[in-house]
Amino acid sequence: MQRAESVDKGLKDAWPVWARAVAERIYQNRRQQFWLLQMAGWGGFCVVTFFSLTLWYNSVEVSHILQILVQAMLGMLLSIPLHRACRNLWKDPSPARAAIAALELLILSLVWTVARIAAFIHITSASGEWIWADFGGWYFSSFLVYLCWIALYFGNKYYYRAQLEQQERLGAISRIREEQLKRTRAETDARVAQLGMLHYQLNPHFLFNTLNTVSALVRAQENRSAQKMIARLGDFLRHSLDIDPAQMITLNEEIDALMLYLDIEKIRFGERLRLEVDIEEPAGRGLVPSLLLQPLVENAVKHAIGLNENGGTIAISGRVTGHELCIVLTDTGSGESVTKVPSRSDRRVGLRNTLQRLQTLYEDAYVFEIGRRKQNGLRVTLRIPWQETGSAE
Repeated sequence: MQRAESVDKGLKDAWPVWARAVAERIYQNRRQQFWLLQMAGWGGFCVVTFFSLTLWYNSVEVSHILQILVQAMLGMLLSIPLHRACRNLWKDPSPARAAIAALELLILSLVWTVARIAAFIHITSASGEWIWADFGGWYFSSFLVYLCWIALYFGNKYYYRAQLEQQERLGAISRIREEQLKRTRAETDARVAQLGMLHYQLNPHFLFNTLNTVSALVRAQENRSAQKMIARLGDFLRHSLDIDPAQMITLNEEIDALMLYLDIEKIRFGERLRLEVDIEEPAGRGLVPSLLLQPLVENAVKHAIGLNENGGTIAISGRVTGHELCIVLTDTGSGESVTKVPSRSDRRVGLRNTLQRLQTLYEDAYVFEIGRRKQNGLRVTLRIPWQETGSAE
């Protein structure tokens, strides 16, 4: 197989560049291909007629050669209506169209036979009596020529269709492999994102703050709050380990998972952390990659709420616009006069993982924008293709 492919490649490389370009253009242009085959076929008819009749009967004269060319031109002109009949039969191979094509074959053979005989008599000045007496032989040869024309026409059509079907099969196989590769990359990136999430969510700093808050609550004899925080931490850890990051879940499920983390932070920050969630009913059914919002919200908690003495508000909204699911996350900033928008090089692990997953899953069919709010703080806008529960199956 490899040897055959190398030989075929060697033959292609042996062709000049202009020859390959012309052959490619003719192959793609069916009209040019038809007329090229017409001229080649009727030229072949002239060659066969010359060697089998003119040369055989030792009548190599200008008039005999001319009448062969005239016969071929008349035959080519009469093949045009036959081409239309065959084209209609190809589009709709009904018995009626087949009968019409057969009738047209018989009639065109008859017309061409009469035209051939008349042209032969007129050009060669031969006696028409013995030629007309051999009308059956002339008609049989005309019928045979047009029958071969039809066979070559449909043979070319079937070959071209087989080539297209082969290309479509190869394209489908290529698309399937590409989708499988894309899915594999997405699953790999999702698992990497999960490991990254455990790295930057469950790092010692996060655990230290959480356990320190629990210790402070115990010392203040706020046992109920301490128990609540420990329970939320357990739920969060269990969810982080159980969830499949390669799975697509609804936005409502993603928000519920996000609340496990925010409940811990809300106990730690108290009234300083305010939440606003506004998810429209259709948007809540939209599918999103699991663990999509976690790193975005953690950045907001760390760089906005955690650095602002007065705390702030994190708002999450979701809506469906056209064929897109639009998710907007905003924070009220760290209290500085101007909130810095992180550049591409300044984006940390969470943002980089999020962008990598989006690129793998949606290629260029998504929008991820980070900008400043008019008041203060940052706004993250995410738009992904709309998929409802059950539509991805």
